[in-house]
This record gives sequence, structure tokens and C-alpha cells, in this order.
Amino acid sequence: MSKHVDGQIGTVAALVRSTFLVNAVYADSAREYGLTQQQGQLLCVLMAQPYGMSELGAVLGLAKSSLTGLVDRSERNGLVQRNPDPHDSRAVRVALTRQGAKLADEFYIETCRRIEELTSGLAPAERDTLAALLGRVVADNKVPAVFVEPDHTR
Repeated sequence: MSKHVDGQIGTVAALVRSTFLVNAVYADSAREYGLTQQQGQLLCVLMAQPYGMSELGAVLGLAKSSLTGLVDRSERNGLVQRNPDPHDSRAVRVALTRQGAKLADEFYIETCRRIEELTSGLAPAERDTLAALLGRVVADNKVPAVFVEPDHTR
């Protein structure tokens, strides 16, 4: 493996290590809100709109059995509800409850704040460059919109 002598790391290591960093922040934030990391992800995804189970599984990258367990636990906790799909009587759509929407909003705002802090040592132009480059990687790899852009007017 090649190492950079000037203290910089390569693209692969930077992406992998930043993933671990963001996941750790996300997990810590979820724990403080009494959520698992997966429940936090579910709530953030559902903030945009209700999803059918197969769509939700694809967006979250979960197998049907894992997704069912996650939705069941979240439903028991009053965070989500299953509603009949208006276009398919055999299917359901998962949506946030009022309590789930409130918790999702609070969790989302705090998690965004914490992740934003990760780049506090960068100049605004560097943040813009980082966002543009990562945005291209995400777009080129057709990553689903699992986390919407924070609204800085809140």
C-alpha cells in the first residue's frame, strides 16, 4: 500500500474514513434521541414522503425481513404507521406519525448541526468544493436521496 509522506491520505482512505466518521456522529445523535441508527435513518427518509415497503427497502438497503422488523419496532414506538396504498390494495405505505415527524425533525436538525461541525475547520470555499466533489460522486453512483439538504433558514 502506498502512503502519502506529507500526511495526506488518498481518496479511498479518505472516503472510507469519512464514512466511519459520519456514521459515528449519526449513531451518537440517534442514541441521544433514544433511537437506533437504523431508526434515525428511517425517520429521515420518511421526512420527505411515505414509502412502500419495497421502495423503503431499496432506499435503506435492507432485506425484507430486516426492514419489517425495523418498521414493526418503530410502529410499536409510535413513530411510524402503515397506511393502505391507494394504488395497490395488497400493499402498504409507511409514513411518519405526528410524534415520529416531531422526533424526526428534532433529530434531523441536531444531526445536521453535528455533521456540519465536522467541516468547521474548512474555509467556506473549501466546504463548497468538498460539497461539489462529493455531490458528483453521489450523483455519478445514483445514490438515493436518503438525507435531504438541510434548510439553513430553520
